[in-house]
Amino acid sequence: MKLGGSRRRRRRGGGKTPPWKSLLSGVGKKGAGFRTWVSAFFRDPWAVGALILLAIVGFSGGYLISTRVVYPPPPPPGDVSPVPDLRDQPPLEVADTLRALGLALDLVDSMSHPTIPAGQIVGQSPLSGQLLLVGDTVRVTLSTGPEQRPVPDVLELRADRARTILEASGFLVLLDSVDADDPRGEVVGMSPEAGSEATIPMEVRLSVSMGPPEFEMPLLVGLSEEDAVAVLDSLGLEVGEVETRFRFGRDQGLVVEQDPPARSMVQEGATVRLVVGRRGTYSGGTPRGILPPP
Repeated sequence: MKLGGSRRRRRRGGGKTPPWKSLLSGVGKKGAGFRTWVSAFFRDPWAVGALILLAIVGFSGGYLISTRVVYPPPPPPGDVSPVPDLRDQPPLEVADTLRALGLALDLVDSMSHPTIPAGQIVGQSPLSGQLLLVGDTVRVTLSTGPEQRPVPDVLELRADRARTILEASGFLVLLDSVDADDPRGEVVGMSPEAGSEATIPMEVRLSVSMGPPEFEMPLLVGLSEEDAVAVLDSLGLEVGEVETRFRFGRDQGLVVEQDPPARSMVQEGATVRLVVGRRGTYSGGTPRGILPPP
């Protein structure tokens, strides 16, 4: 026995044989089964890594050979030209630009546009950056400019109705409340004026009446019909129906009821209904409380 042998064996791994050496040593030996060999192969990480690397290299090489040698890509065409961006340009300049590239111009259609002036291009086919063969045609659409429409007349209409009409015509509506003697919610002014030509879309400003100022209804009960009518006239109120109702004594000829009632809020031009006391008769024409003549 040689001295130092056990130390050398420990340095080499304790005398254990690496899996790959065991795998190679078992190849070709009589009695070594295929399953035993496969099991030993997959227990060795170096062997598995080598197999994966070999598969990647084989796949990459096969792909390059098939795409570059067996089925090469077709050669690029010779006479091609990229389509320039033709938007916002006049047709005369566009025709010269395309002619210099060997392309032709074709006008397809026209459309109104709220911001692009009339005569400039708003669309093209093919789009900019695409390739065309020399001699091909580029189709464009021209702008006819913003659409012009007359402003509808909505004066004296209710604000909600006026808004519906204007928005259906393509206008934007702004409402301003103003003091006016016209009925509350009625359009009393508009800008631009009705009938004027305006660009679509455009803002139309409507002035809407807040109605006449409100004040308290005065007390008319106890006044004579003539005095009550004079008070209503001085306040700008209209006298509506005057009803007569039978009353005894002092209520005859005086206002006994009013509508709207006193201290309620009314506006100038409101209609007031009055009830005035009158001498009444019952059946047979005899005044109530008065004996018939002998």
